[in-house]
This record gives sequence, structure tokens and C-alpha cells, in this order.
Amino acid sequence: MTGNIWVYRLTVGRLEGVDLTGYKVEAVDGSIGKVDKHSDEADASWIVVDTGPWIFGRQVLLPAGTITRIDANERKIYVDRTREQVKDAPEFVREKHLGSADHHREVGGYWGDAPLGRF
Repeated sequence: MTGNIWVYRLTVGRLEGVDLTGYKVEAVDGSIGKVDKHSDEADASWIVVDTGPWIFGRQVLLPAGTITRIDANERKIYVDRTREQVKDAPEFVREKHLGSADHHREVGGYWGDAPLGRF
């Protein structure tokens, strides 16, 4: 991926001020959970996905650059990663990782190096 992984792509359809909490999240090969938290900070935008029972209630932080489309009518977010990539991503633990620069770097390294899906 070229550019900053923490910035929404221009073609995503992100509407300012819309709360993404509760939106369903779809990987290229199926559902991965719902948005638990999100941030729209400049150059540091992300969503936290609660994977629910799929991978035992684990949470994963996805940088905004992994998002390909947001459908506000269906309340769905589409990402260009596979379920396996999400499953193997560093776990997000709110009490430990929220605001952690080290976790931010770890996640950025993981997603920046992960191959993109095809659309």
C-alpha cells in the first residue's frame, strides 16, 4: 500500500461526524465483527473491531487505510484484508493499548506489510 495506512482513502465514503460504533465489518472473505470504537484523528484514524465469538471476543485495531468502503445505509464497513489476517493481527486490549505509541507502531507494521486484497 502506498501512502499513510492511518488515513482514510478518498474513495471510502467516510462522512464526518458519523459514529461508526456498531457498524458490521466485512473482510474480503466474510464477516469479522462490529466496530467497538473508532478515531478520526488526522493521520491516526482507526477502528477497533470486536470479533465476537468468531475468535473468542478478541478485539483488533484496523488502520483507516485498510477500509475500502463505508456503507452508511447498511451500517457496514468493508476492509481489504482476509479473516485470517485479522485473526493473526496483534490483539487490542483497551486498558493496555489505547493511546499506546508502541502498540500503534506494532499495528502499523503488521498492516502495512500485510498484502492487500483485490477489488
